[in-house]
Amino acid sequence: MDPNIIVMIIVLLFSVVFHEVAHGWIAFLLGDKTAYKMGRLTLNPIPHIDPFMTILMPLMLGFMTNWRVMFGGAKPVPVNPYNFKNPKKGMAITAAAGPLSNLTLILFVVILFKLLVMLGFIDNYEVQVRFFRNEMNFVDSFFIYAVLINTVLMVFNLIPIPPLDGSKVIMGFLSYEQAAKYESFSRYGMYVLIGILILGNLAEFSLIGEIIYPFINLFLKLLLG
Repeated sequence: MDPNIIVMIIVLLFSVVFHEVAHGWIAFLLGDKTAYKMGRLTLNPIPHIDPFMTILMPLMLGFMTNWRVMFGGAKPVPVNPYNFKNPKKGMAITAAAGPLSNLTLILFVVILFKLLVMLGFIDNYEVQVRFFRNEMNFVDSFFIYAVLINTVLMVFNLIPIPPLDGSKVIMGFLSYEQAAKYESFSRYGMYVLIGILILGNLAEFSLIGEIIYPFINLFLKLLLG
């Protein structure tokens, strides 16, 4: 197997686990210890693995796109909003923690890369050349995929379609009655997302691609200059 694919898998696995642990830790700080009691506040990937989202989906996407694209998720961390002082607000903050964790990883990777360039361990121009020629080495792959994967995870999860994090953030600004009606749509949310992905691949204009690509472009420019 191509070493770059191995790097991609490792980065994806760590990123989705970090995303879910962030949900759990914020919930813990806000008074909900559900995830803590279930042993989910750990970076050990085993308790977070979902057979479809963590294993089958990334492998299927990788195979179908000749390993150019991999996307997936971890088993959602359990959260009981009734343990929060303000359930609706607490749930919104907990949901926002996931995408913010991916943004944190992006910024950490960018800062680390810039630091290594300043110290002379990495030649930024050579990385750019190898990236555009698709001849990345192990180190290049780590930085590039860390930015790409975490950008996709961040932006995708902020799409306001239940059950994604973006919908829960919006619910924090709605009345309880409006939030309940919005949440009821979650039973159809995944079908809607799958439909958007399929239609996007069939059409020349991809909604997901148009939403996510500008952010990928922004963060890659921030990384590589």
